[in-house]
Amino acid sequence: MNDDSLYADRADVYWMRQALELAREAEEAGEVPVGAVLVREGQLLGQGYNRPITSCDPSAHAEIVTLRAAAAAAANYRLPGSTLYVTLEPCTMCVGAMIHARVERLVFGALEPRAGAVVSQHQLAAHPAYNHQMQVQGGVLQDECAALLRDFFRRKR
Repeated sequence: MNDDSLYADRADVYWMRQALELAREAEEAGEVPVGAVLVREGQLLGQGYNRPITSCDPSAHAEIVTLRAAAAAAANYRLPGSTLYVTLEPCTMCVGAMIHARVERLVFGALEPRAGAVVSQHQLAAHPAYNHQMQVQGGVLQDECAALLRDFFRRKR
């Protein structure tokens, strides 16, 4: 994975920058700075950022908040043809939700070495046991995404 935008589609860089802005909003709210957007046919369908602390909801990861918003906007829990952009490699819960929603493509920024369920610890997005597999592109604006998280945790400790 590479942070060089030459390797990423312009649209991927654009939407990841939107997700980074949302991650900064999460940080301002005292949450771990992770942001996400879901796009279909070039149109924003849903967006969100981490809010498990402020909403007292352990499932309120950026991806879940985004999937809920997108499903409501589409009036359908299935989101075929969509791409979810998120600043951090998703966890098991979030990958499972994306699979159930039939997200076509996942684009993420920074790796999550401890709990990443796409590359780092598990490869759930392409697991043959599931009836839906997503295309995955990792490392888009990886350095920016990782720096935001690293700086956040450095200040916390």
